[in-house]
Amino acid sequence: MLQLENIVKKFNGFPALKEVTLDVRPGEVVGLVGENGAGKSTLMKILNGVHMPDEGKYRLDGTAVTLKGPRDAASRGIGMVYQEQSLIPSLTVAENIFLGNEDRFVRHGRIDWRGMNKAAQLIMEEVELRVDPLMPTSELSFMQRQMVELAKVLTLKDTVSGNLYILLDEPTSVLEKEEIEILFRIVRRIKERAGIIFVSHRLDEVIDISDRIYVLKDGEVVRELDKSEATPSIIHQLMVGRSASESYYRDSDRQPAGKDVILRIDALSKENAFENVSLDLHMGEVVALVGTEGAGTEPLIRAIFGLEKVDRGSITFDGRDLTNGVPDHAVAAGIGYVPRERKIEGIIEQMTIEENVVLPNLRNMTRFGLLDFRNIREATRHLFGPLRIKAQSRHTLCRTLSGGNQQKVVLAKWYNTGARLFLLDHPTRGLDVGAKEDVYDLIREICARGAGVLLIADTLEEAIGLAHRIIVYRDGRQTANFDNTDPARPVTPLDLVSHMV
Repeated sequence: MLQLENIVKKFNGFPALKEVTLDVRPGEVVGLVGENGAGKSTLMKILNGVHMPDEGKYRLDGTAVTLKGPRDAASRGIGMVYQEQSLIPSLTVAENIFLGNEDRFVRHGRIDWRGMNKAAQLIMEEVELRVDPLMPTSELSFMQRQMVELAKVLTLKDTVSGNLYILLDEPTSVLEKEEIEILFRIVRRIKERAGIIFVSHRLDEVIDISDRIYVLKDGEVVRELDKSEATPSIIHQLMVGRSASESYYRDSDRQPAGKDVILRIDALSKENAFENVSLDLHMGEVVALVGTEGAGTEPLIRAIFGLEKVDRGSITFDGRDLTNGVPDHAVAAGIGYVPRERKIEGIIEQMTIEENVVLPNLRNMTRFGLLDFRNIREATRHLFGPLRIKAQSRHTLCRTLSGGNQQKVVLAKWYNTGARLFLLDHPTRGLDVGAKEDVYDLIREICARGAGVLLIADTLEEAIGLAHRIIVYRDGRQTANFDNTDPARPVTPLDLVSHMV
């Protein structure tokens, strides 16, 4: 039903895709995997009409097509659920679902809002989303917004007579296990009348949901795998060009934490977020905060960085009181923050890699009141070393990078400041298996030089693999505190889950 044949795409002469061929059959989920920068995002944008291929054929139901943009793609039944989400927070759920398709509700020159809300309610039931269609989208959780994205795509079935082609770009990147099960249940149901392309870095999920899997490396399809022959180790080898380490996290390389406390949180409370939280973080220590969505971990680290105000309690870093401070104070004190929403708070897409990396440290990059570009070049020369950022040069605009490479830029930004405390909110979200290993190596290096890390991990296994201690939260309260350094008593995911729910 959908076929790409020998697709080539170049940017400034640099090949992003090299003669890529793939197809999707009716009622099928096709997995698409590859390292960051392998060409997945470019391929998805060609499928959705955002980019035009330089060479090759694009066919729908055997007929060659040339898409003039996403609106043209939608008119042919092609819809995409974006990793970074494309919703407008100030609009209602119903308005977002039918954004760009309001014409169907126009009566005598005016929009029939009641009809729109009723139609939104019906499509929301298909994706098991139970919220008021009049609710502002900004008030929804990440999972609920993801379901709005999917509902928005499913409205195409009412406007096109042929097949649906649904593109899912990292739809599970920050979802909990139960939420992923809901999403997969919906995907299996809607594939009866749709062809689906599923992109994810979580290899076990790709194998679970996909009927076939294409592996991309450096802009080329290196292998097409049937579900029966796909394993995480085989896919890893194809993607990265080397075998996976026996342990991603290499917990045997974890060095003991120091004795000195660098961060102290005492009886910290914020209404409707967290209550009476106390913890100490030592030099060279990784403390992981785990809990289900809404447990209070994200507001807690945002409060440490000065992005949220607290009602009671204190935050002390290196002997300095940072309670209810501002981000500028936190950065000056030596704190770096990697947010969950990198495109909103982590980078400035219209600036270069180099400019983004030196932003927090500009006061040390000037001479006689002017930017010292020699100093800036020296400060950013390591970018393509430890973190292996894939780009043509340090002058590449961040908006042209893959999501994983953008995340590496965010990490590099704080690594470059010499920060002594790193607040990491899902730092490996959207990263492939090879890039995750790079980040884990960087976290170990950060700790080796005496900095502390407060981590909200992508998975429970990641928390266990990286942290010296794990603190569990439920409904804004600490429910358990595990020492994760005793090999005789290893912490298991079941230990954590029992205190999370």
